Amino acid sequence: MIDLFPPFDPGRPGSRRRMPNIRRLPMRMILPNLVTLLALCSGLTAVRMAMESRYDLAILAVVLAAVLDGLDGRVARLLKSTSRFGAELDSLTDFVNFGVAPAVLLYSWVLHDLRSVGWIVVLVFSIGAALRLARFNVALDDVERPAWQGNFFTGVPSPAGAICVLLPINLGLLGVIEPTRETAIVSAVFAVVMGFLMVSRLPTYSGKKLGKRVRRDLVLPLFVLVVLVAGFLVSYPFEMLALASIAYLACLPLGLIAWRRAAAQHARQSPAAAPPPAGGESA
Repeated sequence: MIDLFPPFDPGRPGSRRRMPNIRRLPMRMILPNLVTLLALCSGLTAVRMAMESRYDLAILAVVLAAVLDGLDGRVARLLKSTSRFGAELDSLTDFVNFGVAPAVLLYSWVLHDLRSVGWIVVLVFSIGAALRLARFNVALDDVERPAWQGNFFTGVPSPAGAICVLLPINLGLLGVIEPTRETAIVSAVFAVVMGFLMVSRLPTYSGKKLGKRVRRDLVLPLFVLVVLVAGFLVSYPFEMLALASIAYLACLPLGLIAWRRAAAQHARQSPAAAPPPAGGESA
């Protein structure tokens, strides 16, 4: 019988040949990719909600895609089921969810008033996300990066950029601003700046190592804090998203300060190692 779907893992040499001893894959190998595909469905749903002018649901769909994007990699590492196929699928999903969907959503809300200029802004932001993800894929093969650089991203990560670029719509849903032509101009400039921040070499703190170990005396306060934040997100989602976006943008200089301190400490410990101009990579 002809095998229409032979197993293929691009990360393994010779994987194009059929492996007769492996008839079935364990569920742990499939689960992370299912989470990634659910994130893609959420991002595409955000585009549909934007076309139907249901901006509140569209924003929530982008946020859900960001949450799922943060889970798939952790699930893969927890289950020890990481693969190059999953990494490529994640990058393509991130481009749709955090490059295309937020830009289309912003265009549908206000940028269409600028006509062609508004669409150029959409292209700039989307291309910025694509270039960032391409740079991330290339950096996967960098094995000489110092360990301390793993605490930093190079530029604003695409999920954070997507959430931040939706700030004008969040403010509009809260009644702070109206979708006027003046708002369109400001939103266009803001979206272009966010696109450049994603492809910039600005080091931003990643927080990847936070939460791996928690002191015993902080476990109960952590539970209370998580429940408190979750309660505010459910009760006041757009207020919390707006505040989070503003706080994140305001804290960007702190990442640069932390990078310089870490680089100086590394230089003192290893005088021969000169740090590159920016931090570690992330999608």
